[in-house]
Amino acid sequence: MSIWHIVMLSAGAVAASTIANEAGPCSAEIYSMEARVDATLKAKAADGPTLQVSREALLHRQPTPGSIAAAESRLGTASPQRVDAIIRGMARVREADRTGDLNACRRALSDMESLLID
Repeated sequence: MSIWHIVMLSAGAVAASTIANEAGPCSAEIYSMEARVDATLKAKAADGPTLQVSREALLHRQPTPGSIAAAESRLGTASPQRVDAIIRGMARVREADRTGDLNACRRALSDMESLLID
């Protein structure tokens, strides 16, 4: 399993745990954007280089955000700043949806579009 897969599984778990029971005004767009983010990052992971499995991974230790960021930086596939920007962007989208602010949600989704373009 590549580092990006681990990152995306973690991000997906966080995303799923923060979605409210009631759907907001742009919930459908959020689900679509999450799928696009996931697909984009998976494609980058599949095309990018890999590292040798670490000793910690062989001992069944879970990666930390810091260790994932360090590995991605060494590989040069994605900067920690870009991953952080995606996480923060999706948090803004979800917050706007949670508060029912459709315009803010759509603006945040538009900002996310620029993060997915290389």
